[in-house]
Amino acid sequence: MKVSDILKVKGDVLYTATPQTPLRDAISTMTANDIGSLVVMQDGRVCGMLSFREVMNAIDVDSGAIHEGTVGAHMAADVDVISPDTDVNDIRRRMLERHSRYVPVVDASGVLLGVMSFYDIAKAVLDAQSFENKMLKAYIRQWPAETEE
Repeated sequence: MKVSDILKVKGDVLYTATPQTPLRDAISTMTANDIGSLVVMQDGRVCGMLSFREVMNAIDVDSGAIHEGTVGAHMAADVDVISPDTDVNDIRRRMLERHSRYVPVVDASGVLLGVMSFYDIAKAVLDAQSFENKMLKAYIRQWPAETEE
């Protein structure tokens, strides 16, 4: 299964911010839309990610408050991006190695196509396994009786 297969089912709504976006505004966007991350874009390119991990770090740095910081001051700049042709098993391995919960999907020209979350991957794998299990059970029920010779 490829990332592009999951994106087809997931939909195409994307939430982004710029490095100059006030952190308070970014948090409001994440909360209002019940999302765990924002892709940070600069000049049409992915330059970072802001997830609740970075928000919590910002709160810790600011002694429990969000002050006048910007997304750029708190985002994760070392972002692993994937292509739509990335295999699901490869992305699972990469997400586990990097402790990533969200990974931007970009095409060959760098255009943002979507975001894969660990939840998206887990759901897609579970759905595929459930379908395969159902098909195998149906096949077994239709197994022809053995004849004695």
